[in-house]
Amino acid sequence: MNDRDDDHDDTTLQRSGRRPGDTDGPVIGDGYEDGDPGAHDAFVSSESLDEPDRLRRRGIYLLPNLITTAALFSGFFAIVAAMNGNFETAALAIFAAMVLDAADGRVARLTRTESAFGAEYDSLSDMVAFGVAPALVVFAWSLQALGQIGWVATFIYMACAALRLARFNMRHDNSSFTGLASPAAAAIIAGVVWVATSGSGQEAVTGPEGFGAFLLALLTAGMGLLMVAPVRYWSPKLFNFKGRVPFMTLVAAVIAYAVVMVDPPRVLLGLFLLYALSGPAQWLWQHFGEPRFGSKARDPENK
Repeated sequence: MNDRDDDHDDTTLQRSGRRPGDTDGPVIGDGYEDGDPGAHDAFVSSESLDEPDRLRRRGIYLLPNLITTAALFSGFFAIVAAMNGNFETAALAIFAAMVLDAADGRVARLTRTESAFGAEYDSLSDMVAFGVAPALVVFAWSLQALGQIGWVATFIYMACAALRLARFNMRHDNSSFTGLASPAAAAIIAGVVWVATSGSGQEAVTGPEGFGAFLLALLTAGMGLLMVAPVRYWSPKLFNFKGRVPFMTLVAAVIAYAVVMVDPPRVLLGLFLLYALSGPAQWLWQHFGEPRFGSKARDPENK
């Protein structure tokens, strides 16, 4: 046998897991024969892997999970601030969690550090920052004056946020959202608190009572129900920040940033309210408006 054949045999032995001199028994470490690609990992021992592979299998990606931890902390800090009566600070913390939540996923995709652990951790962080925190903040600020009605409304919101996140984890639909996204719902609840307490600083400002608190309870429960409603919402994840865009796109972004800076709490609340209403408006148009106009267009007698 020549040298070329020897090299071929060595390569074959290396790939198959056999050593020179082994008998023709079953190959240990090759799970592909059973049609299960994942079985290969079950038979490969840690000693057969080099050091980078062992670290990759045992460790987690640090950067995106640090950002997710910061978002989790922002939600926790919002709860603590509301307990101390600092409702404006609590609302700002929820908005900070929104920014961090948008950043961790994009950082993971840009750096190619996406993982199943990161996805599950991000979902738990979202539950605290956009499910528990807004509910407790609005309850401590105003809805506790309604007694049982207040905590029922906040529980509906919190439970719907959990259902919304569970459904998103099952479907992973990024092109459009089914139901209002939990960060958008949280932004509306926190935006109402921020608008009402803007400029108060560390001074505690109580929320509306009586009929105003009842309307706020309806808003809170309504945002929760929108999160699980079968309506479609446009997904901001469709934005491509890596590609080239026309110059006027950057100009429009600068103008939008300037408009927000005129009055951040009211402008942001208005934008998120419009986004929340866009889903039901689209659903109404598809079920009542579009078929009517479409039937006229298809009717040959209509000229």
